[in-house]
Parts: sequence; C-alpha cells; structure tokens
Amino acid sequence: MALQKILIPIHEAQHFSFDECLRFLGRSDRECLHYIRNGKVQRMLLSEGEPVVVEIAPGKKSDYLEVTVLAPLGVAVAEEPIKKFITHWLHLDASLQSFYDYTETDPLLKGLAQAYRGLRLIGMPDLFEAISWPIIGQQINLAFAYTLRQRFITNFGYHAVVNDTDFYLYPHPAVIAALAPEALAPMQFSRSKALYLVETAKQMANGYLTEAALDEMSYEAALERLVAIKGIGNWSANYALMKYRRFPQSVLLEDVGLQNAIKNRLDLESKPSMTALQEYTRPWKEHAAYATFYLWRSLLSQ
Repeated sequence: MALQKILIPIHEAQHFSFDECLRFLGRSDRECLHYIRNGKVQRMLLSEGEPVVVEIAPGKKSDYLEVTVLAPLGVAVAEEPIKKFITHWLHLDASLQSFYDYTETDPLLKGLAQAYRGLRLIGMPDLFEAISWPIIGQQINLAFAYTLRQRFITNFGYHAVVNDTDFYLYPHPAVIAALAPEALAPMQFSRSKALYLVETAKQMANGYLTEAALDEMSYEAALERLVAIKGIGNWSANYALMKYRRFPQSVLLEDVGLQNAIKNRLDLESKPSMTALQEYTRPWKEHAAYATFYLWRSLLSQ
C-alpha cells in the first residue's frame, strides 16, 4: 500500500536549511512531541480534528519538503491542515533576506547569518502550547522545564502508539481546565505555576481567549490581552506572540538565554542591565524576533 505523500513549498529556499532546523529541534532529549530519526522528523498533528502521524524530510528539490503520512494507513487525510501546520511550525513562508542584510549592519548580530544560515524561527501553531510553555519554564532552568513539560504532555495529552513509538498531542485546554491545580503537584509543579496553567486553560476553554480573536489583534493589543492573564508577564506574552502569532517585533528582554547570548557575543563580564539590553535591541524593530532566535541558537553547540 502506497503511503500518502504531501509536498510543502519553501519560500526563499536559498535561505532554508533543514539540518539547521533539526539542530534546534533536537536540543532536548526530553522532547516528546517530535522525534528526529535518520535526518527526518516524525510527529503527530491534527488534520480536520483527527490525529495524524507524519514524517517530514527534505524534498528531491530544495524548494519543498516531502511529508509522508505514517498513520492512519489506507485512509486519505486532508492535506491543507497538514501543510498549514508544518508551514507555521517551521516558518516555511518566511522572508529572511531583509534580516540577513540587517545583521551585517548590527555589531551584535554580525556573522550570525553566515553561522546559522537557513535556520527558521521554529514556532508553535497551538496557542495553548505557546502560552503554557513559558509558564512552565518560569524561574527554573531549561532542563527541568523540559522535564515538567514532558510530564505535562505525557499525562494529559492525547497518546497513540505508531510503529512502536509513543506519539503525543499537546494537552487540550479543556482537559487542563477540568483539573484542580493540586493535580499537578505530584509532577513537581509549584502551587502558583499549577494555578496559572489551569486558569489560562479555563480562559481558552470558556472562549474568553481564542486563537481567532488573537489572530485579529495588533501586536500591542495582543500583548495587552495576554499580560492581563494572571501568571503571564511581558516575557511569557512576547514568547507566545513570537512563537504563535509570529510578530516580528517580539523581543524578550527578560529572557536569560538572550541575556547570556549577548553577554557571550560582547564578551561582557556579567549579563547586561535592562537599560543596556534596551539600547542593544532598540534598533532591531521588525528584526527583533529573528535576532532573538538566532542569538538563542548561538548558545547551542555546533
């Protein structure tokens, strides 16, 4: 039985590197929403509300990716939701030339385009994931944040086994909204963090915060809307707006990773002050999100 194949075009294919994207996607051994195997990516996603497991690989030509549907077998699945999800996730419709040109004019960013050419800003097509992940990661180191995220997904996300592999979907807001915050305590979530996750899920489950509404907002309006939610500050909101809405002006000044990357790039003795960070990042404007992402990449081993 022939497996269903889907071809997804890449905008500015000369500025796309599947290998660079894989390096970023493979940064944690606790990742459970996708797996990297033999230079390909496997994950579960939804197509018209139904779970589908796909494998993503470079196409025979450089201007598209080839997606193979691994499950369900023998059932043709709708292609457009899969194309939309993967295009958003890997930012296949991005235009990077302007950012690359800009990096040559900024001493802090100069050389990043050459070092990591083709890296796209890996996003989060699921708004609840984009909002809850920074809540999970607040005030703890990244390794433990990934541990909590893994527990959150494997305990509350949809699960299926395909080809002897456990695949998961990120937990649905309605599932988390139905929990008492105390239910997260055995997984080592702090009391406040559990409360913020449940309350945010309730706002989405009851329709007070929706993807459709956020999609219509300007950056300023969306930022104001998110920081009004208890437990979501400027850093968490900008993270979600960068990863979900892909606002190019999103910059996470409070982000420890960004601060450390700037410290390393400028060979500073300590992390820069907030005043200094504002000065460094003020010129970025529409390049802020990609500048932040490429600086994060600089923290990873080659």
